[in-house]
Amino acid sequence: MNRSICIIGMLRCVAVMACLLAWPGTASPQEYPAKQIRMIVSFPAGGGSDLIGRLVAQKLTTALGQPAVVENRAGASGNIAAEIVAKSAPDGYTVLFGNSSLSISPAVFQKLNYDPVRDLTPISMASSYPFALTSHPSLPVRNVRELVALAKAKPDVLAYASAGGGTMSHMAMELPRVKTEIKIQHLPYKGAAPASISLISGETQLAFLVMPVAQVQIKAGKLRGLGVAAPTRSSAAPEVPTMQEAGVEGHVALQWNGFFAPARTPQPVLDRLHREVAKAVHLPDVKQRFEAEGATPVGSSPSEFASFFRAEAEKWADVAKRSGTKLD
Repeated sequence: MNRSICIIGMLRCVAVMACLLAWPGTASPQEYPAKQIRMIVSFPAGGGSDLIGRLVAQKLTTALGQPAVVENRAGASGNIAAEIVAKSAPDGYTVLFGNSSLSISPAVFQKLNYDPVRDLTPISMASSYPFALTSHPSLPVRNVRELVALAKAKPDVLAYASAGGGTMSHMAMELPRVKTEIKIQHLPYKGAAPASISLISGETQLAFLVMPVAQVQIKAGKLRGLGVAAPTRSSAAPEVPTMQEAGVEGHVALQWNGFFAPARTPQPVLDRLHREVAKAVHLPDVKQRFEAEGATPVGSSPSEFASFFRAEAEKWADVAKRSGTKLD
C-alpha cells in the first residue's frame, strides 16, 4: 500500500514538472530568448547615453531574433531603474543599462531598497570615458597644486558643481578633496547639463566633467583643464595632465555604461547576452557613435565586469566613509 502511494506521488511530481517546463514564458536557457527583452535605461530619453543604449538595443534585436524594448526610468542617480531590474525575475528578460553611479549608491544612500552588488549581475561593460577636472577661467589657478593652495587659504569659499548627489561627478571631486584635505562646497544639480552650465556661467568655480564635454569647452577657452582622472592622458586634450601627474595619487574616475541582469540569472543566458553586447559595441556604426560621444567601446566578459564592479564599489565606499558623504 505504502509503495503504491509513493509511486503515485512520484508520478504527480513528474507531471507537475512537465507542466512547469511547458508553461509559456519559462523557456530554458538553451531556448533563450523566446520572447521580447525589456531593457530598462537609467538615463532620460534623448541624451547621449540613452542614444547609445538604444543603438545597442537595435543590434540585440537583430542578433537575438526578439525585440529589445527600451524603457527609460531615470532618477535617483540611476537607482529607480536599477531597483526595477534587481526585483525582476532572473530569466534574462529584464536587463539594465546603467552607469558608474551604481558602484557608488550602496555607500552613500541610506535608504536604498536593494543592493547593486548583491542583487544585480554584471553582463558586460559597454563603454567608458574619463572625467576631467575643469575650472572657470576667472579662478586664479592653472593647475591642481595652485587650486589646493587657494582652497586651503580660503576654506569653504570655492564651490564645485555635480550632476547630483551620489553621481560619479560628485565623488570624483570628493576623492581629491579628502586626499588633499581641502574644504570646498558641493552644489548638486539635476543632471550633467545644468552642472556644466553653472560652471561655464561662473555660478560655480569647479566641476568634474566627462572628457567629451570638457575638451570642447577647454578648446573654446570657456573652461580650463586641470587634470584628467584616468591612468593616461586623453588624446582629446593631451595638454591636460592626469590627476596623478597633477599631484593627486591614484585618482581615477571613469564614467562607464554597462548591462546588468537580476542576480541568479542563469549563466548560459548571461553568456549569450554578453556575446551579443560585445559584438554590438564593436560594429562599425556603433563604434562610430561611441567615438562621437567620446566613449571607448569595451564589451568585457561577465566575470571581468563583475571584478571591476566590486573593486569600484569598494573604492567609492572608502571615499564616502572618509568624506562623510551620506544621502537620504
